[in-house]
Amino acid sequence: MTQTSETRWSIAIHGGAGSMTPATMDQTAMAAHEAALCAALAAGEAVLCAGGSALDAVTAAVIALEDDPLFNAGRGAVFTYEGVNELDAAVMDGATRAAGAVAGVTRTRNPVTLARKVMEAGPHVFLSGEGAEQFAREQGIEPCDPAWFSTPERLRQLQELKSRASGWFDDGLKYGTVGAVARDAAGHVAAATSTGGLTGKRWNRIGDSPVIGAGTYADDRAGAVSCTGSGEQFIRAGVAHEICARMRLAGEQVQDAADAVLAEVGAMGGVGGVIVVTPAGETAMAFTTPGMFRARADSTGQRTIAIFGEVD
Repeated sequence: MTQTSETRWSIAIHGGAGSMTPATMDQTAMAAHEAALCAALAAGEAVLCAGGSALDAVTAAVIALEDDPLFNAGRGAVFTYEGVNELDAAVMDGATRAAGAVAGVTRTRNPVTLARKVMEAGPHVFLSGEGAEQFAREQGIEPCDPAWFSTPERLRQLQELKSRASGWFDDGLKYGTVGAVARDAAGHVAAATSTGGLTGKRWNRIGDSPVIGAGTYADDRAGAVSCTGSGEQFIRAGVAHEICARMRLAGEQVQDAADAVLAEVGAMGGVGGVIVVTPAGETAMAFTTPGMFRARADSTGQRTIAIFGEVD
């Protein structure tokens, strides 16, 4: 059957933007990250191929990334200055603009599933800390041992950061946030994002990832966006919503909108990347760092996986 804009599905995922280059990643690390991206992409593809919803697809893809210790979300999340894994996540349905988000959770294995539960079963959009954990228990989400999130490499990174005389905050351009956007065959879009934040973060700092309109946004009238980067600037620019607003209200093309908003972030001193999908199923990726772990696929047979700044 010939693909049309009405039947086409598409999906894009990211595993974070950052300072990685071919000179700083060996072949083993590159292969491991590419395999992990491939597995997460396949999880989302399987949903869409079976006629499932964009919301189910982005949830499945992000769960796969949360469970992989290579990425800064779920297992493998970075540590706060106090040595705790504080996790944030958000999900949004473009069909209804329903959204759910959580921040600062420490005992939920897959924060994206809790964010979705907030969206579907709770009266609020955004829960944090112990309240979010209590809601999880009331909704039957079994808590996990916080040790599940810990990995030797993330502990090493925290120890290295704390040993530096230059300061405690991670300014090394390592934004391992994960996310997914999708358009299903019914024409609906959705977005999901999950992160452990920044190594050495303090005072229960929350970045853009769980903030609806900043790090995550979806609207069937415009598209779906998931972000990764310097959260403070992404919040100030309202990046995810701004990209959608430019497309919906100003008629900008998706790549132009993404590039323009990242330029605004850059003017504020921030860096990062975005993935976007439109209601027609077009996907776009943009980043201002040396690399961004990313992949995308659609029902026409396109399937790409990339890490560095090469053209996809």
